[in-house]
Amino acid sequence: MGRKLRIAFIHPDLGIGGAERLVVDAALGLQKLGHSVDIYTSHHDPGHCFEETRDGTLRVHHVVPPFPRAIRGKLHILFSHARQLHLTAHLVRPGAPAYDVYFVDQLSTCIPLLRAFAHTRVLFYCHFPDKLLAEGAYVEGKTKHGSVLKRIYRLPMDLLEEMTTKQADTLLANSKFTVSVFKRHMPSITVTPRVVYPGINLSAYAPPDLSASDPDIGRVSSDRPTLLSLNRFEQKKNVALAIDAFALLREKSVAGSSKNIRLVLAGGYDPRLQDNVKTLQTLLDNADADGLTYSIVTPSTSSVPLPSFAKASKPDGVTDILFLLNFSSPQRSALLTAPSTLALLYTPTNEHFGIGPVEGMACGLPVLACDSGGPTESVVDMPVEERTGWLRRPDPNVWADALVEIVSLTDEQRKRLAERAKRRAVEHFGMEAMARDLEDALLETAKMGPVPTPALLWLLLALLVGFVALLVSGLLAR
Repeated sequence: MGRKLRIAFIHPDLGIGGAERLVVDAALGLQKLGHSVDIYTSHHDPGHCFEETRDGTLRVHHVVPPFPRAIRGKLHILFSHARQLHLTAHLVRPGAPAYDVYFVDQLSTCIPLLRAFAHTRVLFYCHFPDKLLAEGAYVEGKTKHGSVLKRIYRLPMDLLEEMTTKQADTLLANSKFTVSVFKRHMPSITVTPRVVYPGINLSAYAPPDLSASDPDIGRVSSDRPTLLSLNRFEQKKNVALAIDAFALLREKSVAGSSKNIRLVLAGGYDPRLQDNVKTLQTLLDNADADGLTYSIVTPSTSSVPLPSFAKASKPDGVTDILFLLNFSSPQRSALLTAPSTLALLYTPTNEHFGIGPVEGMACGLPVLACDSGGPTESVVDMPVEERTGWLRRPDPNVWADALVEIVSLTDEQRKRLAERAKRRAVEHFGMEAMARDLEDALLETAKMGPVPTPALLWLLLALLVGFVALLVSGLLAR
């Protein structure tokens, strides 16, 4: 038997999203392999998280920071660094638990501190460089420029990201696409990250037991033909594409009638985030503009209240669109495995990886996704005899044409596609495969031994901590 490790995951906000799903499934997979796993985070709301993080399956340590997420919706990245420094201080304090290796993702600020003060090796998993997300969705080949003030503000943050990422002992990334972007935009880092694709716990996607009464499942289930989208309510996810394509589909002549088809838009929603609030409002306006009726629901497990503007356009009848905020795992599985669900729609462009298409394939659904980023590595479009989905440019008319093809599939065509999709999900994107790859990388990292601390690094660390402390104290004093 191989060495069993003590592993600490450090993740800034343990809510509901693709990065959080990866952390949870990675922790579960490593735990099943016999490793000891703890997750440390600066935010964990039991009413807005994955079940495994609140039911005792995983050990989660919520270290509440003294800093806000932002001030009047501004300075997010500055306070993100401050919150992670606070979390890091908790990990390196006298008497803190010792670990063989740290697994860090999203924010790299803590890496040199963990190496210097805990003398422990660090593996960094790159979802996507943060410097490229500051202006919203990443557009390949284009550089976005904000205001001069914002560029001045971002400059030290971006330098800090590159400098601290470079200190990681092992670098992993979620896709070949992310690696290519990382290499172009992190020029001082000569190491090429190794790709470990996110994997999902396939057993968690089994059809729920419908004999047991679950009112949450009942609220989202329907015999009506259903198109499903699983995405956080963020502008960069471009969920409006699904609404516009759906509206166009209903205008087209499909075998039978397309008027009875419904669209379910399910995803994480956090009222603390202005992007989430504005995106939901925009999508509701979008549905109104397309002449589509809608209703809005949340599961009983969610503590997040509906926003005041989120009122169903047709509260007492059958609607065209169902907005499902902060779905539960049983609701997700029920929607993905329902015989009435015809396809999974995945709308982001240049998505770093995108777990949604893998979830759809694992349940045998045809996937319609944009022809860029991570989905081009997970979804097979051509040749047709190997197809697991459709990859199309993000144009509502093009997507509507693809939806006509998907809705018109015969039962035999749908069965063969489902078999191919499930097989691909199991062979390439199962939690077990991801856990084995991560285990290999973590064992290699831990074998490097304790980290020596050069005197120069102590000076750099002191300057780093002092710099952030001055900025934060100055802002809080205002």
